[in-house]
Formats: sequence, C-alpha cells, structure tokens
Amino acid sequence: MSARAQRPDLAVLISFSGDGGVERMVLNLLRRFPELGCPTDLLTLKTEGGHFHAVPDSVRHVPLGVRHASTSVPALVRYLRRERPRALLAAKDRAGRAALLARRLAGVDTRVYVRLGNTLSASLAGAPALKRWARYAPIRRLYPWADGLIAVSDGVAADVHETSGVARERIHVIRNPVLTDTIDTLAHETVDHPWLSPEREEPVILAMGRLTRQKDFPTLLQAFAALQTRRHARLIILGEGADRDALEQQAQELGIADRVSMPGFQDNPYPWLRQADMFTLSSAWEGSPNALTEALALGCPSVSTDCPSGPREILEGGRYGPLVPVGDAEAMAAAMDDTLRAPLPGDTLREAVAGYRDVASASAYLRVMALRDETTTTPAG
Repeated sequence: MSARAQRPDLAVLISFSGDGGVERMVLNLLRRFPELGCPTDLLTLKTEGGHFHAVPDSVRHVPLGVRHASTSVPALVRYLRRERPRALLAAKDRAGRAALLARRLAGVDTRVYVRLGNTLSASLAGAPALKRWARYAPIRRLYPWADGLIAVSDGVAADVHETSGVARERIHVIRNPVLTDTIDTLAHETVDHPWLSPEREEPVILAMGRLTRQKDFPTLLQAFAALQTRRHARLIILGEGADRDALEQQAQELGIADRVSMPGFQDNPYPWLRQADMFTLSSAWEGSPNALTEALALGCPSVSTDCPSGPREILEGGRYGPLVPVGDAEAMAAAMDDTLRAPLPGDTLREAVAGYRDVASASAYLRVMALRDETTTTPAG
C-alpha cells in the first residue's frame, strides 16, 4: 500500500473483521479503482483476516486508530477536513452511518455513498421489537443524508427502500465484483481431498460459507440425509463458525457423518467448486450470494433456496438452477437429485453471471459516484 502524495478522488471506509464476502468484494474493487484512473485511500477500522494483507500497493492505507465504527467519527472528521476526497464509499451499515455523521460535522462537500450487501429485514426477522427499532431508527435518520446508496441486488435495494425511507431512485443496484481475471487460474490449483479424486464413484456436493444461522446448514444436512434414500453422494462444507460443533453432532444423529466432510475455511475455494458435481446454497437470507455466482462461473450446477435476496436474480427465476423454499429439506433433496441426474452445461451456467466481472462492477461504482466518465470502459494504462 502506497504513501501517495496527491489527494485522493475516493476514500473507502471498511472494517476488515475477517475473511468474509464483504471484505473480499471491497478488495476486488480496491484493485480496480486505481487502474480505472481513480486515486484511492483505504480508511480502516479493524485490519484482521487475509483479505487486508492483499490490498494493492496502488492504494494508500490510512488507519483511523479505532476498532469500531461507533468511535470512528472524530478520526473521520479529521481525515475529511485534511484530505477532502471527492467521494467516500462506506462498506456496511455502521460504517456508513459513521461516515454520514462525520461528513455533516466536518462541513465538507465530499459525497458519501453507502454500500449495502444484505437484507436487513430478513436478518432481523423474529427479533424483539426493541432490537428492530434500535437498528432501524438511526438508518431512517441518517441514510437520507447520503448522496446515494448502493445495493448488491434488486432485492437488497427494495429492502433498503422499505427500511430507510430513502427514495428508490437514489438507491443504485451494482452487481458484486465477484469474478476476477485470476479465477480460472486459481480454479486449476490442486485440491488435497480424497473425495474429489477424478476416479471417484460417487458425486460430490459442495457448500460453503460461515457456519452460522444465516447459511442454514442444518437444513442442508437434513436434505443430504434425505438424498441418501435416492442415491449415494458425499457432501463437503467449506467454512468455519460458531455452529461447527452443532453441525457435526447433527451429522452424527442423522447417520451421515461418514459422508460429510468439513475441512474448514479455504483461502482458495475455486478448485473445490470446479471439481464438485454440484453446489448447494441453503441460506435463510442473503444479499447477493458470491459463492453461488462463483459456482456458476466455474460451470458447477447449482441448487439454491429462494431466500431474500439474490438467488432468484442470479438463477433468473430457476432458469439456471432450481430454487426451493427456505427450510424445506425435502424440496432441496429432490432438487439436488434432479440436478445430479440432468445437470446444465457449463457454458450455459457461465452465461448467467457475465455481469459479475470486477472491472464492470468497479466501473459502475465510479460512474454512480460521478468519479468516472460514462464513456470510459477499460482500465487506465
């Protein structure tokens, strides 16, 4: 990361709090922004996880010296008064609220945009009324101050409109920068797992994500157990999280522990996806599921829940893979069986996600933030 002397056109605010999808998507944008002729500063809260260490040298790193968005406002005010970037892009809700408040206190003309990657109403479904109010109230107060909100899917945009009250025309939908130039090369690296041997006799189903309530892996395990009555298969779940012990115990109780492997988080999941016979997304809610996009890009037939939001858009209502109700293990088992029997061709699946290339996404961000000419379509240099 460079110590650039010139003032930035853009500042990106994020907390690198792990190896999640948000951090990876922001990293893909940071690689592209300078190539597209946009000098960029990276403002950080936490700097944990592997993604932070891959930030390119073309981006100047400005640590704010605090670890939480709630305490970052004074540091943001100082930065904005000193550097006065033309625009600030905040990733995640809390960072966005801090940025909006800091811009108001700093009295500068920096435009502020907030990137939102999840359906807040779905994540709060069933939560106590006081908790919902505590999340919605500051959003409804501060989001109208934004120059624009950026949603990763139409479903997220609709949810943001309902929860924030911001006019729909001020909410821009930009697809995630999931697919990079290196994905095909990375997908051909070696995977050291006996179930993915070319000589295997049973199909392998792959799932991946944090082992948390959102991903609803318990339903996937139930569906996989039901699938065994139709055909023999194996299941690999990539990821780590608080639910690991519970999932391992459930697999034992379902009698499928010898057919389920949980190798943990993988820095490079692409060869796993390329070699799997099918990918399954069992989430209860999403914004725009990157793993599903990656699976299709690598020609891996996929099954997904019809959760809010993203899968229906990516799979075009079932054209590129079955959609099943959230929490319906029997429907998921049937869809997995059907997909294994008659998978769609890889070229057809790759067509579905052509709009998720990183350069297209980064270009769209710069156009929305008025940092790039509408007619420019390729990286600078």
